[in-house]
Amino acid sequence: MTTYDATARDFPRSRPVEHAVFLTVTARLRIQGPGASGDRRPEFGWWTGRDGAVTAAYLRTPPYNLLLTGFPADAAQPLADIHPAADPALPGVSGPTPSVAFGAAWQRTTGARPKASRSERLYRLGELAPPAPAAGQRGRVAGSDDRELLVDWWTRFAQVIGGPRPYHAGRAVDDPLAYGGASLWADGEQPVSLAGATRLVAGTVRIAPVFTPEALRGRGYASQVTALVCRQALEAGARGAALRRSGEPHQQRALPAPWLPPGDGLHHGALRSLIKCPATDGNRSPGTAGRRPG
Repeated sequence: MTTYDATARDFPRSRPVEHAVFLTVTARLRIQGPGASGDRRPEFGWWTGRDGAVTAAYLRTPPYNLLLTGFPADAAQPLADIHPAADPALPGVSGPTPSVAFGAAWQRTTGARPKASRSERLYRLGELAPPAPAAGQRGRVAGSDDRELLVDWWTRFAQVIGGPRPYHAGRAVDDPLAYGGASLWADGEQPVSLAGATRLVAGTVRIAPVFTPEALRGRGYASQVTALVCRQALEAGARGAALRRSGEPHQQRALPAPWLPPGDGLHHGALRSLIKCPATDGNRSPGTAGRRPG
């Protein structure tokens, strides 16, 4: 990670909302160490143009997908060439829509045909307009006494969105608990919805996860708790907040107005694709390109 920081750290910070996932994951690794996401060490890489400037970067924190920033078209094949031998268990790739070129390059290199699993849209927070809470409802920052509930809800959220397996919910929960980054919305004394916010990086936070148990959905709880964590972030000095959502039904219900565009606080950003990469067939030999382990 030291080499990555010396070479490419400033690139994702140049567009912090677009690269919010990349920035917040690397920030967590710096604080929690290389085992923050799993038992295998993370891997960093970058692409430089002819002028020597960094124009793209990638990050892999097993068991999660390979995470890409926007990559130029001529980088797809070198990127695909360096992964099959060193990372045959690569489950997929997440990145802007142009990253689908990686899928074609992966097939040429490995003979395995990837497929698009889902798309997500990135939003950024505009002017915060929180809904008025109903009587008897309130929000609060989660504490250590809530850890068991948070682990359960984090796990269920990961299951709903098709998260990695194995999924280390305890590790995921302990980080936001350490800095007050998880909040709960309560109806009476019952917690009914959860929203998390990452650490502030380059003036931006990422809102994740947002989860309401299925039996409690459709009552505006997610809107309330998301507004709460956004307000907390702005009060802490954030200049912006980023949120990713898919087109799946549970996601469409998760954040009702005023959080939907146009003109209600969150604005469309780059569409991101998630591509599943099947295991390689072992019949192809990868090429070489630059890469750096964490």
